[in-house]
Amino acid sequence: MKEVEDRYSRQVLFRGIGREGQLRIRSARVAIVGCGALGSAGSEMLARCGVGFLRLIDRDFVEWSNLQRQSLYDEEDARQGRPKAMAAAERLARINSQVRVEPRVSDLSFENVGELLGEVDVIVDGSDNFETRFLVNDYAVREGIPWMYGGAVGSYGLAMAVLPGKGPCLRCLIPTLPAAGGGDTCDTAGVIAPIVHVVVSYQVTQVLRLLVGEQVASGLLTVDLWQDEWRRVREVARRDDCECCRLRRFSFLDGEARSGAAHLCGRNAVQVNPARRGELDLVSLSRRLETAGPVQVSDYLVRFQVGELEVTVFRDGRAIVKGTDDLAQARSIYSRYVGT
Repeated sequence: MKEVEDRYSRQVLFRGIGREGQLRIRSARVAIVGCGALGSAGSEMLARCGVGFLRLIDRDFVEWSNLQRQSLYDEEDARQGRPKAMAAAERLARINSQVRVEPRVSDLSFENVGELLGEVDVIVDGSDNFETRFLVNDYAVREGIPWMYGGAVGSYGLAMAVLPGKGPCLRCLIPTLPAAGGGDTCDTAGVIAPIVHVVVSYQVTQVLRLLVGEQVASGLLTVDLWQDEWRRVREVARRDDCECCRLRRFSFLDGEARSGAAHLCGRNAVQVNPARRGELDLVSLSRRLETAGPVQVSDYLVRFQVGELEVTVFRDGRAIVKGTDDLAQARSIYSRYVGT
Protein backbone atom coordinates (compact mmCIF):
# COMPACT_ATOMS: atom_id res chain seq x y z
CA MET A 1 0.00 0.00 0.00
CA LYS A 2 1.42 3.33 -1.09
CA GLU A 3 0.52 5.09 2.18
CA VAL A 4 2.54 2.55 4.17
CA GLU A 5 5.46 2.77 1.75
CA ASP A 6 5.45 6.57 1.91
CA ARG A 7 5.31 6.66 5.70
CA TYR A 8 8.53 4.68 6.16
CA SER A 9 10.25 5.54 2.86
CA ARG A 10 13.09 7.53 4.43
CA GLN A 11 13.70 4.80 6.98
CA VAL A 12 13.72 2.11 4.28
CA LEU A 13 16.25 4.15 2.30
CA PHE A 14 18.62 4.06 5.25
CA ARG A 15 21.16 1.32 4.52
CA GLY A 16 21.11 -0.07 8.07
CA ILE A 17 17.38 -0.87 7.86
CA GLY A 18 16.15 -1.31 4.29
CA ARG A 19 12.90 -3.01 3.27
CA GLU A 20 13.62 -6.29 5.07
CA GLY A 21 14.55 -4.46 8.26
CA GLN A 22 11.35 -2.44 8.12
CA LEU A 23 9.32 -5.63 7.88
CA ARG A 24 11.09 -6.95 10.98
CA ILE A 25 10.35 -3.72 12.82
CA ARG A 26 6.70 -3.93 11.81
CA SER A 27 6.39 -7.46 13.23
CA ALA A 28 8.18 -6.63 16.52
CA ARG A 29 6.67 -6.42 20.00
CA VAL A 30 8.14 -3.98 22.54
CA ALA A 31 7.23 -3.30 26.18
CA ILE A 32 7.97 0.11 27.71
CA VAL A 33 8.17 0.22 31.50
CA GLY A 34 7.18 3.72 32.60
CA CYS A 35 5.59 6.45 30.50
CA GLY A 36 7.31 9.45 32.06
CA ALA A 37 10.06 11.44 30.36
CA LEU A 38 12.02 8.55 28.83
CA GLY A 39 8.99 6.33 28.25
CA SER A 40 6.86 8.94 26.52
CA ALA A 41 9.65 10.08 24.20
CA GLY A 42 10.74 6.51 23.52
CA SER A 43 7.26 5.22 22.75
CA GLU A 44 6.68 8.10 20.33
CA MET A 45 9.93 7.36 18.45
CA LEU A 46 9.13 3.65 18.27
CA ALA A 47 5.57 4.33 17.07
CA ARG A 48 6.84 6.66 14.36
CA CYS A 49 9.37 4.01 13.33
CA GLY A 50 6.54 1.53 12.82
CA VAL A 51 7.08 -1.00 15.61
CA GLY A 52 4.03 -3.24 15.27
CA PHE A 53 3.09 -3.60 18.95
CA LEU A 54 3.80 -1.40 21.95
CA ARG A 55 2.78 -2.27 25.50
CA LEU A 56 2.83 0.81 27.75
CA ILE A 57 3.11 0.10 31.48
CA ASP A 58 2.73 2.94 33.96
CA ARG A 59 1.29 3.38 37.45
CA ASP A 60 1.08 7.18 37.49
CA PHE A 61 -1.00 10.12 36.26
CA VAL A 62 -0.11 13.32 34.40
CA GLU A 63 0.79 16.42 36.43
CA TRP A 64 1.68 19.98 35.44
CA SER A 65 5.36 19.48 36.30
CA ASN A 66 5.51 16.66 33.71
CA LEU A 67 4.75 18.89 30.73
CA GLN A 68 8.23 20.47 30.58
CA ARG A 69 9.83 17.21 29.41
CA GLN A 70 7.20 14.48 28.90
CA SER A 71 6.46 15.03 25.25
CA LEU A 72 3.26 13.02 24.72
CA TYR A 73 1.11 14.98 27.17
CA ASP A 74 -0.66 18.33 27.07
CA GLU A 75 -2.36 20.71 29.49
CA GLU A 76 -5.70 18.93 29.33
CA ASP A 77 -4.06 15.66 30.40
CA ALA A 78 -2.56 17.45 33.41
CA ARG A 79 -5.81 19.27 34.19
CA GLN A 80 -7.69 15.97 34.33
CA GLY A 81 -4.85 14.05 35.99
CA ARG A 82 -5.19 11.33 33.37
CA PRO A 83 -3.30 8.03 33.75
CA LYS A 84 -0.14 8.32 31.70
CA ALA A 85 -0.52 4.96 29.97
CA MET A 86 -3.99 5.89 28.69
CA ALA A 87 -3.07 9.41 27.62
CA ALA A 88 0.05 8.13 25.87
CA ALA A 89 -1.84 5.37 24.06
CA GLU A 90 -4.45 7.78 22.72
CA ARG A 91 -1.80 10.19 21.47
CA LEU A 92 0.19 7.39 19.81
CA ALA A 93 -2.97 6.15 18.07
CA ARG A 94 -3.27 9.58 16.46
CA ILE A 95 0.42 9.55 15.49
CA ASN A 96 0.39 6.10 13.89
CA SER A 97 -2.85 4.13 13.59
CA GLN A 98 -0.93 1.15 12.15
CA VAL A 99 0.73 0.43 15.49
CA ARG A 100 -1.17 -1.64 18.04
CA VAL A 101 -0.80 0.05 21.43
CA GLU A 102 -1.76 -1.74 24.65
CA PRO A 103 -1.92 0.59 27.68
CA ARG A 104 -1.63 -0.99 31.13
CA VAL A 105 -2.38 1.27 34.10
CA SER A 106 -0.49 -0.86 36.58
CA ASP A 107 2.52 -1.00 38.86
CA LEU A 108 5.03 -3.57 37.69
CA SER A 109 5.61 -6.11 40.46
CA PHE A 110 6.90 -9.64 40.91
CA GLU A 111 3.25 -10.75 40.90
CA ASN A 112 2.39 -9.40 37.45
CA VAL A 113 5.78 -9.17 35.70
CA GLY A 114 5.17 -12.27 33.58
CA GLU A 115 1.84 -10.93 32.35
CA LEU A 116 3.15 -7.43 31.62
CA LEU A 117 6.55 -8.28 30.14
CA GLY A 118 5.70 -11.60 28.53
CA GLU A 119 5.61 -12.22 24.78
CA VAL A 120 7.75 -9.24 23.76
CA ASP A 121 11.01 -9.04 21.83
CA VAL A 122 12.59 -6.13 23.71
CA ILE A 123 11.94 -4.23 26.95
CA VAL A 124 12.70 -0.50 27.21
CA ASP A 125 13.33 1.12 30.60
CA GLY A 126 11.46 4.33 31.31
CA SER A 127 11.09 3.72 35.05
CA ASP A 128 12.00 6.07 37.89
CA ASN A 129 13.42 3.71 40.53
CA PHE A 130 15.97 0.93 40.84
CA GLU A 131 13.66 -1.54 42.51
CA THR A 132 11.65 -1.69 39.28
CA ARG A 133 14.82 -1.84 37.16
CA PHE A 134 16.20 -4.73 39.21
CA LEU A 135 12.89 -6.55 38.78
CA VAL A 136 13.02 -6.00 35.00
CA ASN A 137 16.64 -7.17 35.02
CA ASP A 138 15.73 -10.37 36.89
CA TYR A 139 12.91 -11.18 34.50
CA ALA A 140 14.85 -10.31 31.34
CA VAL A 141 17.86 -12.39 32.38
CA ARG A 142 15.74 -15.38 33.37
CA GLU A 143 13.69 -15.26 30.17
CA GLY A 144 16.55 -14.24 27.84
CA ILE A 145 14.90 -11.00 26.67
CA PRO A 146 17.14 -8.02 25.78
CA TRP A 147 16.33 -4.74 27.52
CA MET A 148 17.52 -1.13 27.40
CA TYR A 149 18.42 0.52 30.70
CA GLY A 150 18.29 4.32 30.79
CA GLY A 151 18.19 7.24 33.20
CA ALA A 152 18.38 11.03 33.25
CA VAL A 153 18.72 13.62 36.02
CA GLY A 154 19.83 17.23 35.76
CA SER A 155 21.75 17.39 32.49
CA TYR A 156 23.29 13.94 32.95
CA GLY A 157 22.11 10.77 31.26
CA LEU A 158 23.18 7.18 30.86
CA ALA A 159 22.04 4.11 28.97
CA MET A 160 23.08 0.50 28.49
CA ALA A 161 21.86 -2.45 26.45
CA VAL A 162 21.47 -5.59 28.57
CA LEU A 163 21.82 -8.70 26.43
CA PRO A 164 21.18 -11.82 28.54
CA GLY A 165 23.66 -14.61 27.89
CA LYS A 166 25.90 -12.35 25.80
CA GLY A 167 27.09 -9.69 28.21
CA PRO A 168 26.75 -8.10 31.66
CA CYS A 169 23.39 -7.42 33.26
CA LEU A 170 22.42 -4.33 35.24
CA ARG A 171 23.57 -5.91 38.50
CA CYS A 172 27.05 -6.39 37.08
CA LEU A 173 27.11 -2.60 36.86
CA ILE A 174 25.12 -1.88 40.05
CA PRO A 175 25.26 -4.93 42.37
CA THR A 176 22.85 -3.66 45.06
CA LEU A 177 20.05 -1.14 45.33
CA PRO A 178 21.46 2.40 45.73
CA ALA A 179 20.96 3.77 49.24
CA ALA A 180 18.17 6.29 49.76
CA GLY A 181 19.58 9.82 49.61
CA GLY A 182 22.79 8.54 48.07
CA GLY A 183 22.53 10.59 44.86
CA ASP A 184 20.67 13.30 42.99
CA THR A 185 17.08 12.79 41.86
CA CYS A 186 14.74 14.84 39.68
CA ASP A 187 13.38 16.23 42.94
CA THR A 188 16.75 17.55 44.14
CA ALA A 189 18.59 18.34 40.91
CA GLY A 190 15.78 18.80 38.40
CA VAL A 191 16.07 17.60 34.81
CA ILE A 192 16.21 19.31 31.43
CA ALA A 193 14.31 17.99 28.43
CA PRO A 194 17.27 17.73 26.00
CA ILE A 195 19.06 15.06 28.04
CA VAL A 196 15.88 12.97 28.01
CA HIS A 197 15.87 12.92 24.23
CA VAL A 198 19.59 12.12 24.01
CA VAL A 199 19.16 9.06 26.24
CA VAL A 200 16.02 7.96 24.40
CA SER A 201 17.70 8.37 21.02
CA TYR A 202 20.40 5.95 22.12
CA GLN A 203 17.89 3.48 23.60
CA VAL A 204 15.68 3.47 20.50
CA THR A 205 18.63 3.18 18.13
CA GLN A 206 19.82 0.06 19.98
CA VAL A 207 16.28 -1.36 19.86
CA LEU A 208 16.10 -0.83 16.09
CA ARG A 209 19.52 -2.43 15.62
CA LEU A 210 18.40 -5.47 17.60
CA LEU A 211 15.13 -5.76 15.70
CA VAL A 212 16.79 -5.72 12.27
CA GLY A 213 19.31 -8.34 13.38
CA GLU A 214 22.47 -6.31 13.99
CA GLN A 215 24.99 -6.99 16.75
CA VAL A 216 24.66 -4.56 19.66
CA ALA A 217 27.39 -3.78 22.19
CA SER A 218 26.50 -4.00 25.89
CA GLY A 219 28.52 -0.95 26.92
CA LEU A 220 27.53 2.01 29.08
CA LEU A 221 26.93 5.42 27.51
CA THR A 222 27.16 8.52 29.75
CA VAL A 223 26.54 12.12 28.68
CA ASP A 224 26.43 15.48 30.45
CA LEU A 225 24.93 18.03 28.07
CA TRP A 226 25.38 21.12 30.26
CA GLN A 227 29.07 20.36 30.73
CA ASP A 228 29.34 19.37 27.06
CA GLU A 229 30.85 16.01 28.01
CA TRP A 230 30.10 13.27 25.50
CA ARG A 231 31.67 10.08 26.72
CA ARG A 232 32.28 7.08 24.55
CA VAL A 233 30.52 3.84 25.30
CA ARG A 234 32.70 1.91 27.73
CA GLU A 235 32.58 -1.81 28.31
CA VAL A 236 31.12 -3.12 31.55
CA ALA A 237 32.74 -6.25 32.96
CA ARG A 238 30.53 -9.24 33.65
CA ARG A 239 30.94 -10.01 37.35
CA ASP A 240 31.71 -13.59 38.30
CA ASP A 241 29.80 -13.06 41.56
CA CYS A 242 26.75 -11.35 40.02
CA GLU A 243 23.68 -12.47 41.95
CA CYS A 244 21.52 -12.34 38.84
CA CYS A 245 23.24 -13.38 35.62
CA ARG A 246 25.98 -15.59 37.13
CA LEU A 247 24.46 -17.12 40.28
CA ARG A 248 20.88 -17.04 38.92
CA ARG A 249 19.39 -15.74 42.15
CA PHE A 250 16.33 -13.69 41.23
CA SER A 251 15.43 -12.11 44.58
CA PHE A 252 13.40 -9.28 43.03
CA LEU A 253 11.54 -11.65 40.76
CA ASP A 254 10.85 -13.97 43.69
CA GLY A 255 9.41 -11.11 45.75
CA GLU A 256 12.06 -11.36 48.44
CA ALA A 257 13.17 -7.74 47.95
CA ARG A 258 9.70 -6.16 47.69
CA SER A 259 8.89 -3.04 49.68
CA GLY A 260 5.37 -1.97 50.70
CA ALA A 261 5.97 1.71 49.99
CA ALA A 262 8.44 3.70 47.96
CA HIS A 263 9.43 7.32 47.33
CA LEU A 264 8.63 8.59 43.85
CA CYS A 265 11.30 10.36 41.83
CA GLY A 266 10.63 13.92 40.79
CA ARG A 267 8.19 15.01 43.47
CA ASN A 268 7.32 14.90 47.15
CA ALA A 269 5.21 11.73 47.07
CA VAL A 270 5.04 8.10 48.21
CA GLN A 271 3.46 5.10 46.54
CA VAL A 272 1.77 2.59 48.86
CA ASN A 273 1.10 -0.97 47.66
CA PRO A 274 -1.67 -3.12 49.14
CA ALA A 275 -0.72 -6.24 51.07
CA ARG A 276 -2.91 -8.23 48.69
CA ARG A 277 -3.48 -7.36 45.05
CA GLY A 278 -7.05 -7.07 43.83
CA GLU A 279 -9.33 -4.86 41.80
CA LEU A 280 -11.12 -2.13 43.76
CA ASP A 281 -14.68 -0.96 43.26
CA LEU A 282 -13.80 2.70 42.72
CA VAL A 283 -17.38 3.95 42.77
CA SER A 284 -18.03 2.29 46.12
CA LEU A 285 -14.75 3.61 47.50
CA SER A 286 -15.52 7.15 46.33
CA ARG A 287 -18.87 7.06 48.14
CA ARG A 288 -17.19 5.99 51.36
CA LEU A 289 -14.66 8.79 51.04
CA GLU A 290 -17.23 11.54 50.52
CA THR A 291 -17.40 12.07 54.26
CA ALA A 292 -13.73 13.11 54.15
CA GLY A 293 -14.38 15.87 51.61
CA PRO A 294 -14.58 16.36 47.84
CA VAL A 295 -13.73 13.25 45.81
CA GLN A 296 -12.88 12.84 42.12
CA VAL A 297 -13.58 9.48 40.51
CA SER A 298 -12.95 8.06 37.03
CA ASP A 299 -12.72 4.62 35.48
CA TYR A 300 -9.10 4.41 36.58
CA LEU A 301 -8.69 6.21 39.89
CA VAL A 302 -10.16 8.00 42.91
CA ARG A 303 -8.57 11.22 44.18
CA PHE A 304 -9.22 13.03 47.48
CA GLN A 305 -7.58 15.37 49.99
CA VAL A 306 -6.46 14.66 53.55
CA GLY A 307 -5.42 18.02 54.93
CA GLU A 308 -2.50 19.17 52.77
CA LEU A 309 -2.04 15.69 51.29
CA GLU A 310 -3.50 14.57 47.97
CA VAL A 311 -4.28 10.86 47.76
CA THR A 312 -4.82 9.04 44.45
CA VAL A 313 -6.04 5.44 44.60
CA PHE A 314 -5.86 3.25 41.50
CA ARG A 315 -8.09 0.37 40.53
CA ASP A 316 -5.41 -2.21 41.39
CA GLY A 317 -5.32 -0.95 45.00
CA ARG A 318 -2.16 1.15 44.79
CA ALA A 319 -2.17 4.68 46.13
CA ILE A 320 0.07 7.69 45.60
CA VAL A 321 0.17 10.06 48.57
CA LYS A 322 1.39 13.45 47.42
CA GLY A 323 2.72 16.06 49.83
CA THR A 324 4.90 13.84 52.02
CA ASP A 325 8.08 11.77 51.82
CA ASP A 326 7.26 10.00 55.09
CA LEU A 327 6.65 6.31 54.30
CA ALA A 328 5.00 5.64 57.66
CA GLN A 329 2.63 8.59 57.28
CA ALA A 330 1.68 7.47 53.77
CA ARG A 331 0.98 3.92 54.98
CA SER A 332 -1.10 5.31 57.84
CA ILE A 333 -3.19 7.46 55.48
CA TYR A 334 -3.75 4.43 53.26
CA SER A 335 -4.83 2.27 56.17
CA ARG A 336 -7.21 4.93 57.52
CA TYR A 337 -8.97 5.76 54.27
CA VAL A 338 -8.54 2.78 51.94
CA GLY A 339 -7.98 -0.16 54.29
CA THR A 340 -5.27 -2.74 54.79
